[in-house]
Amino acid sequence: MIICALGDLLLDVVVRLDTPLNLGADATARTRTGAGGQAANVAAWATELGEQGRLVAKRGTDAAGELVAQELAAHGVEVFGPAVDGHNGVVVSIVAPSGERSMASDRGVAPQLRSDELEMRWLGGANWLHVTGYALFRSPIDEAAAKAAGAVRGQGGRISVDLSSWSLIREFGAEKLVRRLELLAPDVIFGNAEELEEIGGAFPSQEWVLKLGPEGIKLSDGRAMPAPAADVVDTTGAGDALAAGYLVGGAELGLEAAARCVANLGTMPW
Repeated sequence: MIICALGDLLLDVVVRLDTPLNLGADATARTRTGAGGQAANVAAWATELGEQGRLVAKRGTDAAGELVAQELAAHGVEVFGPAVDGHNGVVVSIVAPSGERSMASDRGVAPQLRSDELEMRWLGGANWLHVTGYALFRSPIDEAAAKAAGAVRGQGGRISVDLSSWSLIREFGAEKLVRRLELLAPDVIFGNAEELEEIGGAFPSQEWVLKLGPEGIKLSDGRAMPAPAADVVDTTGAGDALAAGYLVGGAELGLEAAARCVANLGTMPW
């Protein structure tokens, strides 16, 4: 099975604080720097879980862009998309001692992916196209996502979407996003409680996964599944591991992948 993710390949800078930040004071921390970005994470976890992960993303030709492309390829992911002059995106994730994280994102050239830059061979044979919400909030990447979805559906594949960010939904406009989702017609939507609330309390898809953090997930078929026990180090990327596991093997595998993810610092499989 080929799981193709469209969105971004970013440089992740993860900072896990030993003590809370105080303005103007020092704090000790553990750090990790490497490949990240929601789409890249999904592709890497799909590969880790035994299927072929593929990424379509625009990236910069700077040192950050080269580093993350090489790292993702080392995970076994097929990396496609134009590499252009400009800076690659960077995400700084600040992780509290509890494991909860806050992110500051610079998406770089990723949102500039145009539909006419897509090559259909990048999508050939894909069983799933996973589209990040970040790819729906900006142009022209939103048009590239729509074209890719049409191509994958035309060859018998399915579409999944992760809503990504309640704050960006609010900024973008919930009604506008719902209309865009209805046009995209995803087979499954992933979102957390805050994202669900922002779009009006109902997922515009028959199949959905409501992410509840340490409480597990609720599914469109009525099941509620608890999260496996885990020593939480960093929650960054857990939803991406969950999505990859769900697409590869269902809800149980998704929860297992998320539990593996939170037990380590960073978003990529170890």
